[in-house]
Amino acid sequence: MAAKTWQITPTEALQEVLDNATNGDIIILAKGRYLGNFVISKQITLIGEENAIIDAQGRGHALQLKNSHITIENLTIINWGNDLTDQNSGIYSDQNAEQIVLRNNKLTGEGFGIWLQKANYIKVLNNIIQGSTLLRSADRGNGIQLSSVRNAEVKQNEIFHTRDGIYIISSQENILENNRMHDLRYGIHYMYSHDNQIVNNYAYNTRAGYALMSSKRLIVKGNVTYNSEDYGFLMNFITTSTISDNVIKDVWTKPENKVLGRDGKGLFVYNSAYNTISNNIVDTTEIGIHLTAGSENTQVYGNSFINNPTQVKYVSNKKQEWSFNEQGNYWSNYVGWDMNNDSIGDIIFEPNDGIDKLVWQYPEMKMLMDSPAVLILRWVQRQFPVLKPPGVKDSFPLMTSPHKKFIPRDVSVQINQTKDRDNLAVKDKE
Repeated sequence: MAAKTWQITPTEALQEVLDNATNGDIIILAKGRYLGNFVISKQITLIGEENAIIDAQGRGHALQLKNSHITIENLTIINWGNDLTDQNSGIYSDQNAEQIVLRNNKLTGEGFGIWLQKANYIKVLNNIIQGSTLLRSADRGNGIQLSSVRNAEVKQNEIFHTRDGIYIISSQENILENNRMHDLRYGIHYMYSHDNQIVNNYAYNTRAGYALMSSKRLIVKGNVTYNSEDYGFLMNFITTSTISDNVIKDVWTKPENKVLGRDGKGLFVYNSAYNTISNNIVDTTEIGIHLTAGSENTQVYGNSFINNPTQVKYVSNKKQEWSFNEQGNYWSNYVGWDMNNDSIGDIIFEPNDGIDKLVWQYPEMKMLMDSPAVLILRWVQRQFPVLKPPGVKDSFPLMTSPHKKFIPRDVSVQINQTKDRDNLAVKDKE
């Protein structure tokens, strides 16, 4: 039987059309508002003309997918439920589905934007997902949630005012690329997911740009995080992964949120080992890189650490060499020289000493940092290296940064581009 194209208006019963369609049909929605919670159980393509709106009226899922080979395009989807326990979503699928394509949709709501579970070979492309600032961050759903998903392509989406932008759990062999996430908790949040790629994404105005947890063999390359409060990259129990060619800029805890031990960290590496951190820019963060809790056997080279008051905080008693094949890192506070003009400093760079470690253990010592006693202790450590505790050293510090000066993309321009979207929900209710 040949596939059929349906032309539907808001005066018609959309659910009946969805039920009566056959696999391969195309359903085109004319301009207008379609009220209800719709279930798609056939292998169809659902396309919206300009200003075709699915309005879930504040409850449940707006669209629930119960089959494979479903495409949703060019729809505006609003006002679904906010019950996170019931996983209320703009687009929801918990089936063992394949070949789901969600493209060029605009979603505005309080629950999850897109929830896909147990799916394979799916594409989430060029969607705009907006949460609600009327709710606390913890009470909002995530923009895109992938659970037990394989072979997903999540590309060129914009997500803001949700809890996390993209949340990935127990999902393997996926790629997240060229997504933009802002004004939320975590831009990208990984849990128990392996063999994934996170490439050329952009996160700003977050608590953490990228929160990577309990995952293996991640490729994290070419991403930007800008204006985060707590972390640029948070790595917790990450192993055999590559973190390269990323830009971390302006990670600083707001004064009103300051408490002892809460500092903005460009890279926070906790209980993570056998990783490579290379060719990244870490610029203007309270702590450039903080390693702790068994985070050894990590290669760190080719990075630029610029304008960070504390370049390194390394809490361990094992020696670490941060260079590879005679290439170290660029440190903006390095004061050595290069007599043979090979662009490598002649003096080893050691960012921390025993005094630093005492201050980490006893923060109240900060008030004594410029006292004669502390200055004498530091002089003694320099003169008698045997008294130095084990720590990080860079035997081949770079005299100049291998990167061009980072000028972040004009965030104000991006905000202007999304200004009309920020009030999507309000406009749709008018």
